[in-house]
Amino acid sequence: MVAGKAARAASRLRGGGSALPGLVAEKVDPGFLAHALAGVRGGIVVVSGTNGKTTTTKMLVAVLRAHGKTVFTNPTGSNFTRGVISSMLGELPVNGRLAADLAVLELDEAHALKFAAAVKPTHALLLNVARDQLDRFAEIDHTAQLLASLAEQTTTGVVLNLDDSFVSRIRDRVADGVAVRYFGVDASIADRLPELQEQDVRFEDDFVPPVAGPDDGLLKPSDERTFQVLFGDGTAGSGTVGPLELQQRGLAAMINATAATSTARLLLGDAFDPAKAAQALREVTPPFGRGEVVMVDGQPLELVLVKNPAGFTVALGTYGSTPVATMVAINDNYADGRDVSWLYDVSFESLRQRGVAVTSGVRGYDMALRLQYDDVSVDRVEPDLEPALDAFLAAHRDEPKRIFCTYTAMMALRRVLAARYDLPDIGEEAS
Repeated sequence: MVAGKAARAASRLRGGGSALPGLVAEKVDPGFLAHALAGVRGGIVVVSGTNGKTTTTKMLVAVLRAHGKTVFTNPTGSNFTRGVISSMLGELPVNGRLAADLAVLELDEAHALKFAAAVKPTHALLLNVARDQLDRFAEIDHTAQLLASLAEQTTTGVVLNLDDSFVSRIRDRVADGVAVRYFGVDASIADRLPELQEQDVRFEDDFVPPVAGPDDGLLKPSDERTFQVLFGDGTAGSGTVGPLELQQRGLAAMINATAATSTARLLLGDAFDPAKAAQALREVTPPFGRGEVVMVDGQPLELVLVKNPAGFTVALGTYGSTPVATMVAINDNYADGRDVSWLYDVSFESLRQRGVAVTSGVRGYDMALRLQYDDVSVDRVEPDLEPALDAFLAAHRDEPKRIFCTYTAMMALRRVLAARYDLPDIGEEAS
């Protein structure tokens, strides 16, 4: 623990490296995780899946804290085991054991299994499966297998996406005696699911999706911003949450809220209070880069994370329908995925009307070429992110702006903006 804390202090002095202290602690003491979490008696919850982990984790933590629970989480978005350890180091007392009712941890699909090898999760929330970093995860069914293996090792309860066939079929892999709950969308909006899914990779088979039961949460929107999460027959007495409106826009955010609510209800049991849950969800601000709005010179700048075809398509549908000044920043670093051919599975037609002001990042020229195929004009290509940001802000000073960016590009841009506009840095914001 001492070595990890020293590495944490050093990384803060040099302005980055959220996972470095955890890497040091993990190397020095391979049993660090098990010891640190041994005192967390109320549940160790792992949130995993391709899209929505950070947002859903933040929502779930907010709902649990609204019910008076002390919750440890890894809020920096570093969702490898070393990132979890790094988050712990600042909170550990002298005995090296966390003092918390619950731990809610966002984990990358592969690192969730590494975590489970050290500490068996009591609960798992499994969100979805989509193509993401194929150079790491290979075929999409391999990602599904990773999540299924996590579910097999979960000891108390698993929450599954009713509407994702890769996830809902994991029900058959859950051990006897482990509770299974679902989240999904109400039948009235089932026709909107293609907005979120990559239909070309969901091959036809004879799988029959489960039927929602009284303890499963279903999303029922009233309009594009307001919704309820229904349980049972959907009446107030059956635990309906809402109506409410999130600070984050879009159907995907509503589904994330439904997942978080369903999981909180399983964890809290009879103590679950729909009114407290609704109020907590209303107050959750978007995690950095997930539709976060930064005020720059009096104008809103939206930062939107994109990392696979489904996610980029949802982002364009949610944020790209209104023509505003747009920048696209694409990196191909390890955390982004090296193979960016997935960009050719996204339609960028919604950007034609206004065009794109700047493409940037390691793959800035590749992005500009991709946009050309969809007849989207690009004013400028600047691979260096900070000069690209400067040019973008200067050219569109007096109007709303938006940046679509992959993970490492988003992190770099967010740090520049934080330094310039007195924003909390990523670690402070998430704590």
